Amino acid sequence: ALHLFSMMGQSQVQPNTVTFGATISACEKCPQWERALQLFHLMAHSEIERNTICFNAATSACEKGGEWEKSFDILRVMTQNQVQLDTITFSAAISACEKGGQ
Repeated sequence: ALHLFSMMGQSQVQPNTVTFGATISACEKCPQWERALQLFHLMAHSEIERNTICFNAATSACEKGGEWEKSFDILRVMTQNQVQLDTITFSAAISACEKGGQ
């Protein structure tokens, strides 16, 4: 997934919310939580809209990595940006707390 994502730039195809979300989700499943967060932050710097799906994928990546504090950082950004939180958001954050012993 990361290789295909990098090929987009080489092919002069601009990544968007959907391709970023899919790649973050793929990183979450690997699990490569650090890479998922890098992509998530790259979206903001590239001024690409981060929707609920992208936020949830990043939160789930943190959950898989046991990074409960980073998961809460993402929740804070979601509320600041007025992005819709859903059951997946809360489930991932709760699971991150559990894995982090919180």
